[in-house]
Amino acid sequence: MAVTAVVSAVGVLVDDRILVGAPIWAKPFKFAVSFVAYCLSLAWMLSLLPRGRRVAWWAGTVVALASLVEMVIIVGQVVRGKRSHFNQATPFDEALFSAMGATVVVLWAGTLVVAVLLLRARIADRASAWAVRCGILLALTGAAVGFLMTRPTPGQRRGVSEVVGAHSVGVPDGGPSMPLTGWSTTGGDLRIPHFFGMHALQLLPLLVMVLGLLAPRFARLSDDRVRLRLVLLASGTYAAVFALLLWQALRGQPLTGPDAATLGAAGAILPAVALGTYVALRPSPPPGATDPAAAPAPKDLVP
Repeated sequence: MAVTAVVSAVGVLVDDRILVGAPIWAKPFKFAVSFVAYCLSLAWMLSLLPRGRRVAWWAGTVVALASLVEMVIIVGQVVRGKRSHFNQATPFDEALFSAMGATVVVLWAGTLVVAVLLLRARIADRASAWAVRCGILLALTGAAVGFLMTRPTPGQRRGVSEVVGAHSVGVPDGGPSMPLTGWSTTGGDLRIPHFFGMHALQLLPLLVMVLGLLAPRFARLSDDRVRLRLVLLASGTYAAVFALLLWQALRGQPLTGPDAATLGAAGAILPAVALGTYVALRPSPPPGATDPAAAPAPKDLVP
């Protein structure tokens, strides 16, 4: 995937072909970079498993092979000058897209196996354990958004239309878009919650690493219970923002143009996060400590 990312980056620079409103090599570049991050994160998570490593090895291998097959199809279609996603213009293009759909299902199932193993595993550091568990569950949810993109949009019919499915909601694919990401600026875009959800796999474990690095400088963070509360708060916040992004996209609303309902939902999340952070950073009582007011009086003071 790293090699494919380099080759695709060169393609963006030297190949001036445009497909669906974007440089033709942009899609394989973004997919390759995403797979690099995804596979490195998954490999690190597999190393945390105390048991079930053989099953995890097979699941990880299945994920890697499914990713490879998907990238071969995407790059092959770029070479042909054809779109890889939603393309049903010819029986061959339709077969390739169906094969891509199968690889996505296999990849999702392989990741689910790893998620089940991680949920059952006993990992010594509780903050790390819950960051990994919440991260992979959110990644699975984010990946599942891809299945929504395969639904026919208004005006499309399976077996008749050359294109069935879309990234955008309420507007055609290939319209005005944000730089670099290519996300629509005129309608909803399901790639936004898809991207955000999948990369919880990296961001939540990264939060644990940052907290660990800051612990020597901030005594409060040296308490594993405080770190655990912060990780759980971050996971809940991540899930809330993911739900908000998905809701916004399904209503055909661009990320850059939120309406009053979207802003109101975001405004409700912010104070909840602030309050949660305050509660999470409160010092934990020492193990076994009790409230002095509730402690029994010494025997010699009892009348």
